[in-house]
Amino acid sequence: MAAVTHSAPLDRLMRPLHHWIWSDRDRRLRKLLTFADVETDGGRDILRAAEVTPDPLLRRLYLEHAIDELHHGDLFRDRSAALWRARSGRRRVLLSGNPLPGGHGLDDLKIEGEPDHRLLAFLHVAEKSAAGRFAIYRELVDDDPATREIFEEILRDEVFHMNYTYTQLARVAPHSYRRHVWYARAKRLWNRYLRVAAALAGVAGNALLALMYFVVLPPFAWFAKRAERREAAGFLSVSRGRRDAAPRSQY
Repeated sequence: MAAVTHSAPLDRLMRPLHHWIWSDRDRRLRKLLTFADVETDGGRDILRAAEVTPDPLLRRLYLEHAIDELHHGDLFRDRSAALWRARSGRRRVLLSGNPLPGGHGLDDLKIEGEPDHRLLAFLHVAEKSAAGRFAIYRELVDDDPATREIFEEILRDEVFHMNYTYTQLARVAPHSYRRHVWYARAKRLWNRYLRVAAALAGVAGNALLALMYFVVLPPFAWFAKRAERREAAGFLSVSRGRRDAAPRSQY
């Protein structure tokens, strides 16, 4: 387990933000629910990988991995339900509890048409990243022994997942397994960049729309009010010559 405690530098740098998230019961509840969904979805994806792989050893390992992921989802969901029942009152929080990546990030996982070496590299990188992050979370929930126990159990499974994926990758692609791992890391980093860029674009778009609404539109509304005051009230009379003329258009 000692190897797992070495978290990524970014996660160590963001530790104060992690602490802020897990220090609030509502944010902790939302985070656990997010983990439950991610683990369950990842288990279904890995189960599909077990169906399509032609390698009998990988099929058995994928099945065991999928069972573990589904079990993790149940653990997180049950703990979330317990925290929900223990809530003293309902209140709003500033943040939904998921400003940082959590779980495995298996939402990026694609099964169909992917060779085993690429899938193994992706799983290894994802499991290693999740293990380091879960090690931080385990330390931040010392006030919650039940949640800490869940993270300890899941960390033991993450060590197995991290090790078997690397070992099998070296077996499947003995001459290029390191290159596949670096490619999976680069692709994961690129996907994170795209998510951050999309979030920033959404914030910038909302700010621009607010600026247009409060700065650009008011002058036009003022000009429309001014023009309205110059208009005569009621219907406008139409001259006799224009009324008797044959209509050439609807205007």
